[in-house]
Amino acid sequence: MNKHSMIFIGLDTHKEFHEVAYCEEQRGASPVHYGRIPSSKVSVKKLLRQFESKYPGATLHVVYEAGPCGYWIYRLITSLGHCCYVVAPSLIPKKPGERIKTDRRDALKLVKLLKSEDLTPIYVPEPEDEAVRDLSRAREAAMKDLKEAKYQLKALLLRNNIRYEGTANWSKKHLRWLTELILPHPAQQIVLQEQLQTIEERIRRLERLDNELTHHVHQWRYYPVVKAVQAMRGVRLLVAVGVVAELGDLHRFDHPRKLMAYLGLVPSEQSSGGKRHLGAITKAGNGRARRLLIEGAYSYRYPANVSTELQLRQEGLPKDIVDIAWKAQLRLYKRYQRMSKKGKHYNLIITAIAREMAAYIWAIAKEVVLTPVNPKLRLSRVPA
Repeated sequence: MNKHSMIFIGLDTHKEFHEVAYCEEQRGASPVHYGRIPSSKVSVKKLLRQFESKYPGATLHVVYEAGPCGYWIYRLITSLGHCCYVVAPSLIPKKPGERIKTDRRDALKLVKLLKSEDLTPIYVPEPEDEAVRDLSRAREAAMKDLKEAKYQLKALLLRNNIRYEGTANWSKKHLRWLTELILPHPAQQIVLQEQLQTIEERIRRLERLDNELTHHVHQWRYYPVVKAVQAMRGVRLLVAVGVVAELGDLHRFDHPRKLMAYLGLVPSEQSSGGKRHLGAITKAGNGRARRLLIEGAYSYRYPANVSTELQLRQEGLPKDIVDIAWKAQLRLYKRYQRMSKKGKHYNLIITAIAREMAAYIWAIAKEVVLTPVNPKLRLSRVPA
């Protein structure tokens, strides 16, 4: 190594600007505050060129916190041939009693921790994977908006003691009944019509997003994994897409326990002096993927069975994957029954089932061979 083979740079990123600090690699070198640069690609490129000029031949190692600014900085820096790391704010070590927080201090702290190797970088998805994830989240947000509009309409009817005598809410018959409904006051009638129109608009929006998501998922590089994990009970298309889009490359977990911990489905622990106490789950990591798995875990209350729908989802899949899914059904149903007979709380049982579901999804994903991303194509996705 020459005198300056590595230079460490810390960025405290914001919408309008980035605070910059750097440190040389020599032992005992102290972090230096560089200054503030605008939050733009031109400014980041200019910053890197200045360090390249000041330290010719040195590899630049840049770090910043994950946040609303996304991953464009990471992709830009790596496309220029330098190293970049994105770290989760929750995983940055903090000293007890550290009460002063400024942008300058944050940048200096990041570069100091990077040099001492006390930071754990997070997984950065490919641009295509992030795009599918955004579409999946948009679809989920549309579903929440639709449910909220329906709740508001039902609340209006409840306040006026208006009850539907049919059996199926939101069926064609129910919607026809709503459109013919007359409320006591003209002002309330306007509210009813506006809410009905809102529901209709949100239904159309949800249908559009469903169609777009289905179209893009079939062209996605992770579609083989999405199709494979649907062999499991309780994992339909939308759940499969949501879980895979949130987790990304499942091959990066070398053991299912690491995936369980990443999802926050493992119990917290406070042990000392030979005593071991397990508490509630940590809820660390990706909350959306965890919630989707918990929703899917409810289906394992029932005995193992291959329904017609599940049989259709398993068509064309390798026997090894189908066998894993069947093994999951047998084991998870037995575990549900066993924990239920012991008097365990219902939520605790479902969480335990979801935790083991993650292990079986990991095992299925391991059976799928994916085409690696071409580095040249990856760099071509970086915006100019």
